[in-house]
Amino acid sequence: MAGGPQELSDHPARALVERWAGHLLHDRRRSQHTARAYVATAHRLIDFLGAYRGEAVDDASLLVISAQDLRAFLADRRREGLGAASTARELSAVRNFLAYAAEQQGNLPQLPRTRAPRRPRTLPRPVAPGEAMSLAEDAGDAASAEWIGARDLAILLLLYGSGLRVAEALSLTGSVRPIGQALRVTGKRSKTRVVPIMPAVRDAIDDYARQCPWPIDKDGPLFLGARGGPLNPDLVRRAVAAARRRLGLPDSLTPHALRHSFATHLLARGADLRALQELLGHASLSSTQIYTAVDAARLLDVYRHAHPRA
Repeated sequence: MAGGPQELSDHPARALVERWAGHLLHDRRRSQHTARAYVATAHRLIDFLGAYRGEAVDDASLLVISAQDLRAFLADRRREGLGAASTARELSAVRNFLAYAAEQQGNLPQLPRTRAPRRPRTLPRPVAPGEAMSLAEDAGDAASAEWIGARDLAILLLLYGSGLRVAEALSLTGSVRPIGQALRVTGKRSKTRVVPIMPAVRDAIDDYARQCPWPIDKDGPLFLGARGGPLNPDLVRRAVAAARRRLGLPDSLTPHALRHSFATHLLARGADLRALQELLGHASLSSTQIYTAVDAARLLDVYRHAHPRA
C-alpha cells in the first residue's frame, strides 16, 4: 500500500461516522441491522485510507477520494474473501457514507465512478407445499417444550402462509390478537401492508398463545423466547436448519425460502403481479418480477419431464 501501514486508529472522521449512524436510524429509518453494517463499512474504509495514504483521515479527506482509492479498497475487501454480492453492498454503503460526508460539509456529492462487481442473478428456490408443512411440523415436534413447539410451528406457518419475513413475524405485538382474516404488518423502512391469514395459521397462533407460560402483553412481542423476552431470530433459523437436516431437505430451504414459496405458489395459481407486490411489501415491481422467472422455470421443468417430445 502507498505510504506503508501505520497505526492510525484514532482518525478524526470517526465522529462523522457516529453522526451518520444516527442519521441512518432516525432520518432514513433504516433498521438496526442495516445501520450496524453500514457503520462497520465506514470504519473499514477509514482504516483502509489511513494505511493506504499513510495519514490521518478527517472529514475533508473524504471529499477527495478517487476512483482509484475506491477500487483499491474493494480489491482489498475481495482479497479478504468478500463475495460479489457482499462487495456490491459494501460499495453501496461507501457511496451513501461519502454522500453524507459531502452534504455535512456543504458540498454536493460528487462520487467517484466505480462499478460494483457483476453478480449472477439467482432465482429463489421454492419448496413444495408438503415440504413446507413437514418442515414446520418437524420443527414444532422437536422443540424442547410443547409451548415452544407450538410457537415455532406458528411462526413457520406464518412465513409460508402469509409471506412474512422473519423480522416481520417477530415484530408483531400482542395487540394483533384476536387475529381475524388479515393482519397489518410493518416491513422494511416502516412500510405497512395487509396480509391474509389462513385458518390454519390463525389456529396455530391461538394454540401457541394458549400454551405460552408467559403473559403476552398488548405492547410486547407476540412471539416470546424461553425466558419470556423477545425471541432471537437466530433461534428460528436454527430450528429450520435442524428440521431440514432431519428430513433430508436441501440447504436452500431456509425461513426466507418459505416466503419465496408463498410468492411462487400464488403466482402459479394466477395471482396478479401487482397484488403480489403489495402482499410481499416490495417497494418496486422489479423486485417482484423475479417470481415470474421462478414460475417459468418450474413450468419448463414440468414440461421437460412430462412432454413426450421434450
